[in-house]
Amino acid sequence: MVQIKTLLALLPLFVSVSVASPSARKNVEKRESCDYTCGSTCYWASDVSAAQAEGYSLYQSGETIHDYPHEYHDYEGFDFPVSGTYYEYPILSDFEVYDGGSPGADRVIFNGNDELAGLITHTGASGDDFVACTSS
Repeated sequence: MVQIKTLLALLPLFVSVSVASPSARKNVEKRESCDYTCGSTCYWASDVSAAQAEGYSLYQSGETIHDYPHEYHDYEGFDFPVSGTYYEYPILSDFEVYDGGSPGADRVIFNGNDELAGLITHTGASGDDFVACTSS
């Protein structure tokens, strides 16, 4: 009976360890496989999906956070795989979903149908321009 009580007392510890947040998981795991690389930052598909989902949700509701998302005019002339009108939303190098403050250098680009156009970055670009992030 004592062993069962001991196991039951330890159960919350095991549960809390096994359901660690995705951001805690990402801080521990190596980011060995990149779906996109912006400058020296490696983004997984889940990072991209989370940023795009937040940006598109705000777009649909007509809301913004510090003016994001907003229309992206593609002055650089990227060859996106989906048609526009395009919108940009920050994707953060700390792998958290943007909720205000500094947007950093990287952006996820999507269209009004919630289709991913790609990732772009100010890193390595001149002035306020963007360059394409590389995809694997």
